[in-house]
Amino acid sequence: MSQTIELPVETVARPSQAMPQWAVRLHNDNKNEMVFVVTALVQLVRLPAKDATERTLEAHNHGSAIVFQTHREHAELVRDQLQSKGLSATIEKN
Repeated sequence: MSQTIELPVETVARPSQAMPQWAVRLHNDNKNEMVFVVTALVQLVRLPAKDATERTLEAHNHGSAIVFQTHREHAELVRDQLQSKGLSATIEKN
């Protein structure tokens, strides 16, 4: 007695779609000291001190700076953490 084994039909592999990227934008304010902002970016966004300083100066001089890019839920978390420190931050879809 012989059995027929059916092989699965090959499907065309679709490239996985990457999750849309969201940017966390730090906004300049007149209430927080720059050292405090840099420290918050180092702690919460895990930026090196040099990069955190550059983003802080960019926000100070130009009104805002993108400090992090990731998927939406993570961007929302980072924004909320920055806001919990009294910083002004928003997210935007890239």
